[in-house]
Amino acid sequence: MKLVIGIVRPDKANDVLEALFRADVRGFSLSKVQGHGGELERAETYRGTRVKMGMADKIRFEIAVSDEFVEPAIQALCDGGQTGEVGDGKIFVVPLERVVRIRTGETDHGAVTPVVAP
Repeated sequence: MKLVIGIVRPDKANDVLEALFRADVRGFSLSKVQGHGGELERAETYRGTRVKMGMADKIRFEIAVSDEFVEPAIQALCDGGQTGEVGDGKIFVVPLERVVRIRTGETDHGAVTPVVAP
């Protein structure tokens, strides 16, 4: 089991969601974050004052998957998030030691496998 973390541009979030759906990757968390990577610093005018903006708005996807869904999740993040410009984001894959589905008590592989509603 792995936790796939994808950081993408906010304007690409819907494209990533569609790509994840097409790849049958279900169950994720999405949050708004700010960060700084390879983008050049930019200056904006705020209340008449030039302000150097060091942080860029991003969307963070966290997707807990069984091993067979790691590559489809990575590919979906790349397909949906790529513009070819600096600042497209990053993907991190980290091992998961344990997962528990609160509703049923299922653990590990059973807890990260999508469930069809009755």
